[in-house]
Amino acid sequence: MKETYRGGDPDPGAEPGLTPAAEETPVEAIVEVDGERFSFQPDGSSGTHYTWLTGPDPDYGFSSSPTTGWTAHQHVANIRDFLSQIDPATGYLGEE
Repeated sequence: MKETYRGGDPDPGAEPGLTPAAEETPVEAIVEVDGERFSFQPDGSSGTHYTWLTGPDPDYGFSSSPTTGWTAHQHVANIRDFLSQIDPATGYLGEE
């Protein structure tokens, strides 16, 4: 690990591939886009997690990174792009 780790002494409790759990992050905003409601909040890693509140599953959504400093218009465009990939027959992302 020392050969590839940069930034001081490694954390002995660190697990590869896991982002440290953020303390409970309050919902930043709820927005309606094309008749669908989403909440979005910072994910603790310079990105944003979007939850599709009116989607087929209350935990379904997506994340984007980096989104630091994005405007509301950019978040709406990101959500609209996600919705454009949804398979209308299943309500989930279509297979490519």
